[in-house]
Amino acid sequence: MQEKTITALCDALTRQQLPFVQGEPLAAHTTFRIGGPAVFWCAPQDAEQLRETLRLCRENGVRVYLLGNGSNTLFDDAGFDGAVVDMRGLSQMESSDAGTDVVRITAGAGQTLGRLCSKAQALGLTGLEFACGIPGTVGGAVYMNAGAYGGEMKDVLESVTFLDDTLELRVLPAKDLAMGYRTSVFEQHPDWCILSATVVLHRGNGAEVLARMKELLGKRREKQPLEWPSAGSTFKRPAGAFAGKLIEDCGLCGFTVGGAQISEKHCGFVINRGGATCADVVELTEQVSRIVKEKTGFVLEREIRVVK
Repeated sequence: MQEKTITALCDALTRQQLPFVQGEPLAAHTTFRIGGPAVFWCAPQDAEQLRETLRLCRENGVRVYLLGNGSNTLFDDAGFDGAVVDMRGLSQMESSDAGTDVVRITAGAGQTLGRLCSKAQALGLTGLEFACGIPGTVGGAVYMNAGAYGGEMKDVLESVTFLDDTLELRVLPAKDLAMGYRTSVFEQHPDWCILSATVVLHRGNGAEVLARMKELLGKRREKQPLEWPSAGSTFKRPAGAFAGKLIEDCGLCGFTVGGAQISEKHCGFVINRGGATCADVVELTEQVSRIVKEKTGFVLEREIRVVK
């Protein structure tokens, strides 16, 4: 990025009293613990600050990356030559109880799925148990239609409020969001920015909901390498197979490139064993994909987003 562009955006953000810093290490903000510095790290605290931050970035020709909990993102070792926008300031959450079996909860894009699940459990609502333990935010979960244990966000999602490519406020019902396996309409419109999502849940037994959530959390701890930095499931599930099983069957359990390794606990995870770089992870995933295709015919596609 040219120095005059950096200066211009610095001056504009400062004039508008919008929160930002320069040179923020991105490794501190992702679950992989990998990534160089961002030229700009912006931290809007509400939707209006977000809109203004995005407007100024566009006016100054600065590219933007929206970041939630950093649980599905791998930043380049050189960092990000633009503005990374921390969405966690948009964390509002409220419920709407009409006295029926149905209760709606609207949560900001930066709210964690964990806190949303906790609120549902506290209210005795069922439907979100599958999401318990997914280490992401509401915005990220909608963007990629996050799911686990037979459930997906599209199963409970009613509508999404977002800023479109002109920064106008829009609302779309779930049926219009083209939600499929680890995808949604937002993937096809990178200039759209999710502000909040409304989920529809049903009254249940709070103790039973809690028990189910604890059961699923236990399964995660037992089967997944949660003790190591990672970005969760590294590959999408190919039709007719499971990525982890294919990798294991190809003898790649523990396969290592630099500080990156195929987890010996769950072959669907690439973990940071210490000092792993973005280049290590990319090289490892490319080698694994090539070997799996050669031996099985299945094509593995990365689920994690590599951002350069």
